[in-house]
Amino acid sequence: MNIRMVLSVLGRVLCIEAVLMLLPMTAGLCYGESPVPFLITILITALAGMALLLMKPKSGEMYAKEGFLCVGLSWITLSLFGALPFVFSGDIPRYTDAFFETVSGFTTTGASVLSDAEALSRGCMFWRLFTHWIGGMGVLVFIMAVLPMSGEHSMHIMRAEVPGPVVGKLVPRARKTSMILYSIYLGLTVLQTILLLCGGMGFYDALLHAFATAGTGGFSTRGLSVGAFDSAYIDIVICVFMLLFSINFNLYFLILLGKVKAALKSEELWWYIGVVVFAGVTIALNIAEAYGGFVNAMRYSFFQVASIISTTGFSTADFNLWPEYSRWLLVSLMFIGGCAGGTGGGMKVSRLLIMLKSALGEMVRLIRPHQVTRVTMDGRRLEDSTVRCASAFGLLYMLIVIAGTLLISLDGHDVLTNFTALIACISNVGPGLGLVGPMGNYDIFSDFSKWLMSVCMLIGRLEIYPILMLVNPALWKKR
Repeated sequence: MNIRMVLSVLGRVLCIEAVLMLLPMTAGLCYGESPVPFLITILITALAGMALLLMKPKSGEMYAKEGFLCVGLSWITLSLFGALPFVFSGDIPRYTDAFFETVSGFTTTGASVLSDAEALSRGCMFWRLFTHWIGGMGVLVFIMAVLPMSGEHSMHIMRAEVPGPVVGKLVPRARKTSMILYSIYLGLTVLQTILLLCGGMGFYDALLHAFATAGTGGFSTRGLSVGAFDSAYIDIVICVFMLLFSINFNLYFLILLGKVKAALKSEELWWYIGVVVFAGVTIALNIAEAYGGFVNAMRYSFFQVASIISTTGFSTADFNLWPEYSRWLLVSLMFIGGCAGGTGGGMKVSRLLIMLKSALGEMVRLIRPHQVTRVTMDGRRLEDSTVRCASAFGLLYMLIVIAGTLLISLDGHDVLTNFTALIACISNVGPGLGLVGPMGNYDIFSDFSKWLMSVCMLIGRLEIYPILMLVNPALWKKR
Protein backbone atom coordinates (compact mmCIF):
# COMPACT_ATOMS: atom_id res chain seq x y z
CA MET A 1 0.00 0.00 0.00
CA ASN A 2 1.51 3.32 -1.11
CA ILE A 3 0.00 5.33 1.74
CA ARG A 4 2.18 8.39 1.08
CA MET A 5 0.75 8.61 -2.44
CA VAL A 6 -2.77 8.50 -0.98
CA LEU A 7 -1.91 11.24 1.54
CA SER A 8 -0.49 13.33 -1.29
CA VAL A 9 -3.81 13.12 -3.15
CA LEU A 10 -5.67 14.04 0.06
CA GLY A 11 -3.40 17.06 0.40
CA ARG A 12 -4.31 18.19 -3.12
CA VAL A 13 -8.00 17.75 -2.34
CA LEU A 14 -7.80 19.94 0.78
CA CYS A 15 -5.78 22.65 -0.95
CA ILE A 16 -8.27 22.76 -3.83
CA GLU A 17 -11.16 22.91 -1.33
CA ALA A 18 -9.51 25.84 0.46
CA VAL A 19 -9.21 27.71 -2.86
CA LEU A 20 -12.83 26.96 -3.80
CA MET A 21 -14.04 28.41 -0.48
CA LEU A 22 -12.82 31.83 -1.64
CA LEU A 23 -15.89 32.04 -3.91
CA PRO A 24 -18.56 31.79 -1.16
CA MET A 25 -16.46 34.08 1.04
CA THR A 26 -16.44 36.66 -1.76
CA ALA A 27 -20.20 36.23 -2.23
CA GLY A 28 -20.69 36.92 1.47
CA LEU A 29 -18.49 40.03 1.29
CA CYS A 30 -20.63 41.35 -1.59
CA TYR A 31 -23.61 41.22 0.77
CA GLY A 32 -21.73 42.85 3.67
CA GLU A 33 -21.12 39.67 5.66
CA SER A 34 -18.06 38.94 7.80
CA PRO A 35 -15.42 36.80 6.06
CA VAL A 36 -14.12 35.42 9.39
CA PRO A 37 -15.93 32.00 9.32
CA PHE A 38 -14.55 31.23 5.86
CA LEU A 39 -11.10 32.70 6.58
CA ILE A 40 -10.71 30.42 9.60
CA THR A 41 -11.90 27.39 7.60
CA ILE A 42 -9.65 28.22 4.64
CA LEU A 43 -6.65 28.57 6.94
CA ILE A 44 -7.32 25.24 8.72
CA THR A 45 -8.02 23.41 5.45
CA ALA A 46 -5.02 24.84 3.61
CA LEU A 47 -2.62 24.07 6.49
CA ALA A 48 -3.90 20.49 6.71
CA GLY A 49 -3.54 20.12 2.95
CA MET A 50 0.01 21.50 2.85
CA ALA A 51 1.03 19.27 5.76
CA LEU A 52 -0.12 16.23 3.81
CA LEU A 53 1.66 17.43 0.66
CA LEU A 54 4.92 17.61 2.59
CA MET A 55 4.76 13.83 3.02
CA LYS A 56 6.11 13.18 -0.46
CA PRO A 57 5.67 9.60 -1.71
CA LYS A 58 8.85 7.54 -2.09
CA SER A 59 7.31 5.79 -5.06
CA GLY A 60 4.89 7.03 -7.70
CA GLU A 61 3.13 3.66 -7.92
CA MET A 62 -0.64 3.61 -7.70
CA TYR A 63 -2.82 0.58 -8.25
CA ALA A 64 -6.54 -0.12 -8.05
CA LYS A 65 -6.68 -0.31 -4.25
CA GLU A 66 -4.87 3.03 -3.88
CA GLY A 67 -7.43 4.44 -6.31
CA PHE A 68 -10.34 3.22 -4.19
CA LEU A 69 -8.66 4.50 -1.02
CA CYS A 70 -7.99 7.94 -2.56
CA VAL A 71 -11.59 8.33 -3.66
CA GLY A 72 -13.23 7.10 -0.44
CA LEU A 73 -10.99 9.11 1.92
CA SER A 74 -11.07 12.22 -0.29
CA TRP A 75 -14.84 12.50 -0.16
CA ILE A 76 -14.92 11.92 3.59
CA THR A 77 -12.13 14.45 4.21
CA LEU A 78 -13.75 16.98 1.90
CA SER A 79 -17.01 16.74 3.87
CA LEU A 80 -15.34 16.88 7.30
CA PHE A 81 -13.62 20.18 6.48
CA GLY A 82 -16.45 21.48 4.31
CA ALA A 83 -18.83 21.47 7.28
CA LEU A 84 -16.73 23.98 9.24
CA PRO A 85 -18.07 27.25 7.68
CA PHE A 86 -21.60 26.34 8.80
CA VAL A 87 -20.41 25.76 12.37
CA PHE A 88 -18.11 28.81 12.62
CA SER A 89 -20.79 31.11 11.18
CA GLY A 90 -23.43 29.77 13.58
CA ASP A 91 -25.79 29.00 10.67
CA ILE A 92 -25.72 25.29 11.59
CA PRO A 93 -24.12 25.26 15.06
CA ARG A 94 -24.19 21.48 15.65
CA TYR A 95 -21.38 19.69 13.81
CA THR A 96 -23.48 16.54 13.18
CA ASP A 97 -26.09 18.61 11.36
CA ALA A 98 -23.42 20.60 9.50
CA PHE A 99 -21.68 17.39 8.39
CA PHE A 100 -24.99 15.87 7.21
CA GLU A 101 -25.78 19.01 5.21
CA THR A 102 -22.28 19.10 3.71
CA VAL A 103 -22.26 15.42 2.74
CA SER A 104 -25.71 15.93 1.24
CA GLY A 105 -24.26 18.81 -0.77
CA PHE A 106 -21.11 17.13 -2.06
CA THR A 107 -22.91 13.86 -2.87
CA THR A 108 -25.60 15.93 -4.68
CA THR A 109 -28.32 14.39 -2.52
CA GLY A 110 -30.17 17.50 -1.38
CA ALA A 111 -31.50 16.02 1.87
CA SER A 112 -31.56 18.81 4.44
CA VAL A 113 -31.86 19.20 8.21
CA LEU A 114 -32.86 22.85 7.84
CA SER A 115 -36.44 23.94 8.48
CA ASP A 116 -35.72 27.49 7.27
CA ALA A 117 -32.99 27.41 4.62
CA GLU A 118 -33.62 31.06 3.71
CA ALA A 119 -32.24 32.11 7.11
CA LEU A 120 -28.72 31.09 6.09
CA SER A 121 -26.13 33.79 5.47
CA ARG A 122 -25.47 34.51 1.80
CA GLY A 123 -21.95 33.13 1.98
CA CYS A 124 -23.03 29.82 3.55
CA MET A 125 -25.97 29.57 1.16
CA PHE A 126 -23.54 29.97 -1.75
CA TRP A 127 -21.25 27.29 -0.29
CA ARG A 128 -24.21 24.98 0.35
CA LEU A 129 -25.30 25.01 -3.30
CA PHE A 130 -21.77 25.26 -4.69
CA THR A 131 -20.97 21.90 -3.06
CA HIS A 132 -23.49 20.37 -5.49
CA TRP A 133 -21.53 21.70 -8.44
CA ILE A 134 -18.20 20.54 -7.00
CA GLY A 135 -19.47 17.03 -6.29
CA GLY A 136 -21.57 16.64 -9.42
CA MET A 137 -18.84 15.70 -11.87
CA GLY A 138 -16.50 14.34 -9.21
CA VAL A 139 -13.95 15.99 -6.95
CA LEU A 140 -10.98 13.97 -8.13
CA VAL A 141 -12.02 14.25 -11.78
CA PHE A 142 -11.74 18.02 -11.24
CA ILE A 143 -8.30 17.65 -9.68
CA MET A 144 -7.16 15.53 -12.63
CA ALA A 145 -8.34 18.29 -14.95
CA VAL A 146 -6.32 21.06 -13.26
CA LEU A 147 -3.29 19.28 -11.77
CA PRO A 148 -0.74 16.98 -13.44
CA MET A 149 -1.13 13.28 -12.67
CA SER A 150 0.09 10.29 -14.63
CA GLY A 151 -2.44 8.66 -16.92
CA GLU A 152 -2.26 5.29 -15.15
CA HIS A 153 -2.89 6.90 -11.76
CA SER A 154 -5.73 8.99 -13.19
CA MET A 155 -7.47 5.98 -14.66
CA HIS A 156 -7.50 4.07 -11.36
CA ILE A 157 -9.08 7.11 -9.69
CA MET A 158 -11.54 7.69 -12.53
CA ARG A 159 -12.74 4.08 -12.39
CA ALA A 160 -13.43 4.45 -8.67
CA GLU A 161 -15.20 7.82 -8.86
CA VAL A 162 -17.09 8.10 -12.15
CA PRO A 163 -20.61 6.59 -11.92
CA GLY A 164 -21.72 3.70 -14.11
CA PRO A 165 -20.93 0.06 -14.80
CA VAL A 166 -18.16 0.78 -17.36
CA VAL A 167 -15.66 3.64 -17.32
CA GLY A 168 -13.77 4.54 -20.47
CA LYS A 169 -11.64 7.41 -21.68
CA LEU A 170 -12.96 9.82 -24.30
CA VAL A 171 -9.41 10.39 -25.49
CA PRO A 172 -6.16 8.46 -24.85
CA ARG A 173 -5.12 10.67 -21.89
CA ALA A 174 -7.31 10.50 -18.75
CA ARG A 175 -6.41 14.08 -17.80
CA LYS A 176 -7.64 15.38 -21.15
CA THR A 177 -10.83 13.33 -20.67
CA SER A 178 -11.36 15.13 -17.34
CA MET A 179 -10.82 18.52 -18.99
CA ILE A 180 -13.34 17.70 -21.74
CA LEU A 181 -15.93 16.54 -19.21
CA TYR A 182 -15.53 19.68 -17.10
CA SER A 183 -15.64 21.95 -20.16
CA ILE A 184 -19.01 20.47 -21.14
CA TYR A 185 -20.16 20.66 -17.50
CA LEU A 186 -19.16 24.32 -17.19
CA GLY A 187 -20.66 25.22 -20.56
CA LEU A 188 -24.06 23.74 -19.69
CA THR A 189 -23.97 25.50 -16.28
CA VAL A 190 -23.30 28.88 -17.88
CA LEU A 191 -26.03 28.32 -20.48
CA GLN A 192 -28.60 27.44 -17.81
CA THR A 193 -27.64 30.49 -15.74
CA ILE A 194 -28.22 32.76 -18.75
CA LEU A 195 -31.59 31.16 -19.51
CA LEU A 196 -32.71 31.55 -15.89
CA LEU A 197 -31.68 35.21 -15.96
CA CYS A 198 -33.86 35.62 -19.06
CA GLY A 199 -36.77 34.24 -17.02
CA GLY A 200 -36.52 37.00 -14.44
CA MET A 201 -34.36 35.28 -11.78
CA GLY A 202 -31.78 37.44 -10.03
CA PHE A 203 -28.12 36.58 -10.75
CA TYR A 204 -27.50 35.08 -7.28
CA ASP A 205 -30.55 32.78 -7.50
CA ALA A 206 -29.90 31.89 -11.15
CA LEU A 207 -26.26 30.96 -10.58
CA LEU A 208 -26.97 28.90 -7.46
CA HIS A 209 -29.88 27.04 -9.02
CA ALA A 210 -27.68 26.30 -12.02
CA PHE A 211 -25.06 24.89 -9.61
CA ALA A 212 -27.69 22.68 -7.98
CA THR A 213 -29.16 21.54 -11.31
CA ALA A 214 -25.74 20.77 -12.80
CA GLY A 215 -24.88 18.51 -9.90
CA THR A 216 -28.45 17.14 -9.85
CA GLY A 217 -28.41 18.16 -6.19
CA GLY A 218 -31.67 19.84 -5.26
CA PHE A 219 -30.75 22.41 -2.61
CA SER A 220 -32.51 25.70 -3.28
CA THR A 221 -32.20 29.26 -2.05
CA ARG A 222 -35.91 29.16 -1.24
CA GLY A 223 -37.79 27.16 1.38
CA LEU A 224 -40.42 26.16 -1.20
CA SER A 225 -37.73 25.13 -3.68
CA VAL A 226 -38.34 26.00 -7.36
CA GLY A 227 -42.07 26.25 -6.65
CA ALA A 228 -41.40 29.56 -4.87
CA PHE A 229 -40.75 31.27 -8.24
CA ASP A 230 -44.14 30.16 -9.62
CA SER A 231 -42.97 30.46 -13.23
CA ALA A 232 -43.74 27.98 -16.02
CA TYR A 233 -40.69 29.24 -17.94
CA ILE A 234 -38.31 28.59 -15.02
CA ASP A 235 -39.92 25.17 -14.44
CA ILE A 236 -39.32 24.20 -18.08
CA VAL A 237 -35.69 25.44 -18.14
CA ILE A 238 -34.77 23.60 -14.94
CA CYS A 239 -36.71 20.49 -16.02
CA VAL A 240 -34.82 20.30 -19.32
CA PHE A 241 -31.42 20.84 -17.72
CA MET A 242 -32.06 18.28 -14.97
CA LEU A 243 -32.47 15.72 -17.73
CA LEU A 244 -29.51 17.04 -19.74
CA PHE A 245 -27.14 16.78 -16.79
CA SER A 246 -28.29 13.24 -15.95
CA ILE A 247 -27.45 11.93 -19.45
CA ASN A 248 -24.08 10.32 -20.23
CA PHE A 249 -21.62 13.14 -20.99
CA ASN A 250 -19.85 10.90 -23.50
CA LEU A 251 -22.85 11.49 -25.81
CA TYR A 252 -22.22 15.25 -25.75
CA PHE A 253 -18.61 14.62 -26.71
CA LEU A 254 -19.76 12.53 -29.69
CA ILE A 255 -22.13 15.32 -30.73
CA LEU A 256 -19.30 17.87 -30.52
CA LEU A 257 -17.28 15.62 -32.83
CA GLY A 258 -20.19 15.61 -35.28
CA LYS A 259 -21.06 11.97 -34.55
CA VAL A 260 -24.73 12.67 -33.86
CA LYS A 261 -25.93 9.32 -35.24
CA ALA A 262 -23.54 7.44 -32.96
CA ALA A 263 -24.82 9.41 -29.95
CA LEU A 264 -28.45 8.72 -30.83
CA LYS A 265 -27.76 4.98 -31.03
CA SER A 266 -27.35 4.87 -27.26
CA GLU A 267 -29.67 2.18 -25.95
CA GLU A 268 -29.52 3.62 -22.43
CA LEU A 269 -30.57 7.07 -23.68
CA TRP A 270 -33.73 5.80 -25.38
CA TRP A 271 -34.74 3.67 -22.42
CA TYR A 272 -34.21 6.71 -20.18
CA ILE A 273 -36.38 8.92 -22.40
CA GLY A 274 -39.02 6.18 -22.57
CA VAL A 275 -39.23 5.89 -18.78
CA VAL A 276 -39.49 9.68 -18.41
CA VAL A 277 -42.30 9.94 -20.99
CA PHE A 278 -44.22 6.97 -19.55
CA ALA A 279 -43.97 8.25 -15.97
CA GLY A 280 -44.73 11.86 -16.91
CA VAL A 281 -47.86 11.02 -18.91
CA THR A 282 -49.31 8.45 -16.51
CA ILE A 283 -48.74 10.62 -13.44
CA ALA A 284 -50.33 13.59 -15.24
CA LEU A 285 -53.39 11.46 -15.90
CA ASN A 286 -53.41 10.37 -12.26
CA ILE A 287 -53.25 13.92 -10.83
CA ALA A 288 -55.20 15.75 -13.58
CA GLU A 289 -58.28 16.31 -11.42
CA ALA A 290 -56.26 18.02 -8.67
CA TYR A 291 -54.64 20.44 -11.16
CA GLY A 292 -57.65 21.42 -13.22
CA GLY A 293 -56.98 19.23 -16.23
CA PHE A 294 -54.38 17.10 -17.99
CA VAL A 295 -52.45 19.95 -19.67
CA ASN A 296 -51.75 21.84 -16.44
CA ALA A 297 -51.00 18.57 -14.64
CA MET A 298 -48.30 17.83 -17.25
CA ARG A 299 -46.30 20.85 -16.05
CA TYR A 300 -46.06 19.51 -12.50
CA SER A 301 -45.87 15.85 -13.46
CA PHE A 302 -42.94 16.12 -15.87
CA PHE A 303 -41.03 18.47 -13.57
CA GLN A 304 -41.30 16.06 -10.67
CA VAL A 305 -40.50 13.02 -12.83
CA ALA A 306 -37.39 14.77 -14.21
CA SER A 307 -36.42 15.88 -10.71
CA ILE A 308 -36.70 12.40 -9.18
CA ILE A 309 -35.28 10.23 -11.98
CA SER A 310 -32.33 12.62 -12.40
CA THR A 311 -32.05 12.46 -8.57
CA THR A 312 -32.03 16.27 -8.36
CA GLY A 313 -34.79 16.63 -5.80
CA PHE A 314 -36.24 20.05 -6.67
CA SER A 315 -39.99 20.40 -6.20
CA THR A 316 -42.74 22.59 -7.58
CA ALA A 317 -45.53 20.70 -5.80
CA ASP A 318 -45.98 18.65 -2.65
CA PHE A 319 -46.00 15.23 -4.32
CA ASN A 320 -46.39 13.72 -0.85
CA LEU A 321 -50.11 14.56 -1.28
CA TRP A 322 -50.46 12.92 -4.70
CA PRO A 323 -52.38 9.65 -5.23
CA GLU A 324 -50.68 6.37 -4.31
CA TYR A 325 -49.87 5.40 -7.92
CA SER A 326 -47.99 8.66 -8.52
CA ARG A 327 -46.12 8.52 -5.23
CA TRP A 328 -44.94 4.95 -5.65
CA LEU A 329 -43.99 5.48 -9.27
CA LEU A 330 -41.76 8.33 -8.09
CA VAL A 331 -40.21 5.98 -5.51
CA SER A 332 -39.51 3.51 -8.33
CA LEU A 333 -37.77 6.28 -10.27
CA MET A 334 -35.53 6.89 -7.24
CA PHE A 335 -34.16 3.38 -7.68
CA ILE A 336 -33.64 3.78 -11.44
CA GLY A 337 -31.80 7.09 -11.38
CA GLY A 338 -30.01 8.70 -14.31
CA CYS A 339 -27.64 7.45 -16.99
CA ALA A 340 -24.10 6.21 -16.43
CA GLY A 341 -21.56 8.98 -16.95
CA GLY A 342 -24.02 11.73 -15.97
CA THR A 343 -24.29 13.55 -12.64
CA GLY A 344 -27.43 11.71 -11.52
CA GLY A 345 -27.55 9.06 -8.81
CA GLY A 346 -29.59 5.88 -8.38
CA MET A 347 -28.71 2.45 -9.77
CA LYS A 348 -28.35 3.84 -13.33
CA VAL A 349 -30.41 2.85 -16.36
CA SER A 350 -27.54 1.00 -18.04
CA ARG A 351 -26.88 -1.15 -14.99
CA LEU A 352 -30.56 -2.08 -14.70
CA LEU A 353 -30.62 -2.93 -18.41
CA ILE A 354 -27.63 -5.23 -17.96
CA MET A 355 -29.29 -6.96 -15.01
CA LEU A 356 -32.57 -7.33 -16.92
CA LYS A 357 -30.89 -8.74 -20.02
CA SER A 358 -28.86 -11.13 -17.87
CA ALA A 359 -32.02 -12.36 -16.14
CA LEU A 360 -33.81 -12.86 -19.47
CA GLY A 361 -30.78 -14.77 -20.75
CA GLU A 362 -30.94 -17.09 -17.75
CA MET A 363 -34.63 -17.73 -18.46
CA VAL A 364 -33.78 -18.68 -22.05
CA ARG A 365 -31.06 -21.05 -20.83
CA LEU A 366 -33.57 -22.81 -18.55
CA ILE A 367 -35.59 -23.74 -21.64
CA ARG A 368 -32.64 -24.24 -24.02
CA PRO A 369 -29.63 -25.26 -21.91
CA HIS A 370 -27.23 -25.48 -24.85
CA GLN A 371 -28.06 -22.10 -26.36
CA VAL A 372 -25.39 -19.43 -25.95
CA THR A 373 -26.83 -16.12 -24.80
CA ARG A 374 -24.79 -12.94 -24.62
CA VAL A 375 -25.57 -9.63 -22.94
CA THR A 376 -25.10 -6.73 -25.33
CA MET A 377 -25.39 -2.95 -25.10
CA ASP A 378 -25.53 -0.76 -28.20
CA GLY A 379 -24.82 -3.83 -30.29
CA ARG A 380 -21.61 -4.71 -28.45
CA ARG A 381 -21.09 -7.77 -26.32
CA LEU A 382 -20.34 -6.98 -22.68
CA GLU A 383 -17.60 -8.73 -20.76
CA ASP A 384 -18.79 -11.34 -18.27
CA SER A 385 -17.05 -9.38 -15.52
CA THR A 386 -19.21 -6.32 -16.29
CA VAL A 387 -22.39 -8.38 -16.07
CA ARG A 388 -21.27 -9.98 -12.78
CA CYS A 389 -20.34 -6.59 -11.35
CA ALA A 390 -23.76 -5.14 -12.23
CA SER A 391 -25.53 -8.06 -10.53
CA ALA A 392 -23.31 -7.80 -7.45
CA PHE A 393 -23.97 -4.06 -7.29
CA GLY A 394 -27.74 -4.63 -7.39
CA LEU A 395 -27.55 -7.17 -4.56
CA LEU A 396 -25.36 -4.96 -2.37
CA TYR A 397 -27.60 -1.97 -3.09
CA MET A 398 -30.72 -3.75 -1.86
CA LEU A 399 -28.95 -5.22 1.19
CA ILE A 400 -27.80 -1.73 2.22
CA VAL A 401 -31.33 -0.35 1.76
CA ILE A 402 -32.79 -3.11 3.95
CA ALA A 403 -30.09 -2.87 6.65
CA GLY A 404 -30.14 0.94 6.68
CA THR A 405 -33.93 1.11 6.90
CA LEU A 406 -33.86 -1.37 9.79
CA LEU A 407 -31.30 0.69 11.71
CA ILE A 408 -32.95 4.10 11.29
CA SER A 409 -36.29 2.55 12.28
CA LEU A 410 -34.90 2.56 15.85
CA ASP A 411 -35.88 6.25 15.90
CA GLY A 412 -39.52 5.15 15.87
CA HIS A 413 -40.79 6.83 12.71
CA ASP A 414 -43.26 5.18 10.36
CA VAL A 415 -42.24 2.64 7.71
CA LEU A 416 -42.92 4.95 4.75
CA THR A 417 -40.70 7.69 6.20
CA ASN A 418 -37.85 5.32 7.07
CA PHE A 419 -37.90 3.39 3.80
CA THR A 420 -38.07 6.37 1.46
CA ALA A 421 -35.56 8.37 3.55
CA LEU A 422 -32.98 5.63 3.15
CA ILE A 423 -33.69 5.22 -0.58
CA ALA A 424 -33.53 9.01 -1.06
CA CYS A 425 -30.12 9.07 0.65
CA ILE A 426 -28.46 6.12 -1.08
CA SER A 427 -29.91 7.16 -4.46
CA ASN A 428 -28.87 10.79 -3.80
CA VAL A 429 -32.39 12.10 -4.42
CA GLY A 430 -33.08 14.15 -1.28
CA PRO A 431 -36.82 14.26 -0.58
CA GLY A 432 -38.74 11.07 0.16
CA LEU A 433 -42.29 10.51 1.34
CA GLY A 434 -43.98 10.83 4.72
CA LEU A 435 -42.13 13.06 7.18
CA VAL A 436 -39.24 13.55 4.72
CA GLY A 437 -41.43 14.68 1.83
CA PRO A 438 -40.67 17.86 -0.15
CA MET A 439 -42.13 20.01 2.63
CA GLY A 440 -40.34 18.10 5.42
CA ASN A 441 -36.69 17.67 6.46
CA TYR A 442 -34.30 15.19 8.06
CA ASP A 443 -33.93 16.96 11.41
CA ILE A 444 -36.49 14.51 12.84
CA PHE A 445 -33.81 11.78 12.95
CA SER A 446 -31.35 11.08 15.77
CA ASP A 447 -27.64 11.85 15.48
CA PHE A 448 -26.94 8.15 14.95
CA SER A 449 -29.35 8.03 12.00
CA LYS A 450 -27.91 11.23 10.53
CA TRP A 451 -24.37 9.79 10.56
CA LEU A 452 -25.67 6.52 9.13
CA MET A 453 -27.53 8.30 6.33
CA SER A 454 -24.45 10.44 5.66
CA VAL A 455 -22.51 7.23 5.06
CA CYS A 456 -25.33 5.97 2.80
CA MET A 457 -25.16 9.19 0.77
CA LEU A 458 -21.43 8.65 0.26
CA ILE A 459 -22.02 4.99 -0.60
CA GLY A 460 -24.62 5.98 -3.17
CA ARG A 461 -22.56 8.76 -4.78
CA LEU A 462 -19.43 6.62 -5.04
CA GLU A 463 -21.44 3.55 -6.03
CA ILE A 464 -20.76 1.38 -2.98
CA TYR A 465 -17.27 -0.02 -3.50
CA PRO A 466 -14.94 2.91 -2.61
CA ILE A 467 -16.64 3.27 0.79
CA LEU A 468 -17.10 -0.44 1.58
CA MET A 469 -13.50 -1.08 0.56
CA LEU A 470 -12.36 1.16 3.43
CA VAL A 471 -13.47 -1.53 5.90
CA ASN A 472 -12.04 -4.38 3.83
CA PRO A 473 -8.87 -5.70 5.58
CA ALA A 474 -7.40 -6.74 2.22
CA LEU A 475 -7.23 -3.08 1.18
CA TRP A 476 -4.81 -2.25 3.98
CA LYS A 477 -2.46 -5.19 3.57
CA LYS A 478 1.00 -4.62 2.16
CA ARG A 479 1.73 -6.17 -1.23
